[in-house]
Amino acid sequence: MKAEFWHERWEKGEIGFHQHEYNRYMQDFVDRLGVDTGDQILVPLCGKSLDMLWLAERGYQVIGIEISDRAVTDFFNENGLRCTIERKPGRNWYRGERIQILCADFFSVKKAELPPIDAIYDRASLIALPEEMRPVYVAHVGRLADRGITSLLVTLDYPQEEMRGPPFSVTPDEVRRLYGAQHECERLHSEDCLAREPRFRKKGLTRLHEHVFLLKKR
Repeated sequence: MKAEFWHERWEKGEIGFHQHEYNRYMQDFVDRLGVDTGDQILVPLCGKSLDMLWLAERGYQVIGIEISDRAVTDFFNENGLRCTIERKPGRNWYRGERIQILCADFFSVKKAELPPIDAIYDRASLIALPEEMRPVYVAHVGRLADRGITSLLVTLDYPQEEMRGPPFSVTPDEVRRLYGAQHECERLHSEDCLAREPRFRKKGLTRLHEHVFLLKKR
């Protein structure tokens, strides 16, 4: 899945992954991240997620990384937020009061480019990537985070043969394989969510679970 795939999805408005309300698991479990007001929360592959607004409204500093300029400009415009834009070759920094988004290929971002990270929130990043890219993603996240950093991870789990991703199915066993070498992994919650997801039922899914994990980097 190359950059062109995501640019095309945003330009065509094929963004079924975008949620029009705050994620309830984030609201229920953000306190488990152990962050304080003013701390910096990284949101990889952030799109125009409204979750960034919720985090900022609670006093956190939000750092998003997103490849699509369209997604970033839509986020600030649709939410009536002002920002300054710092343009550099291959990356643009959109800086708001409590939310700043680096528009760049996530896999090219270096730790030195980012403010110090206190926690990570991943609702739709890992599950946006096919199986062969997920270990690369996890390794890169690990390079951006210091020891002791906690992450809140939300995944979907369904029979992969029943639907083409994204979003892709990521089982709890795969989460432990991907993160277990460098992280303590605690599953906080699991829920059968097929009944409240009609668009996935229409695609033919017979089972759909959401899982929430707390990850702490060793």
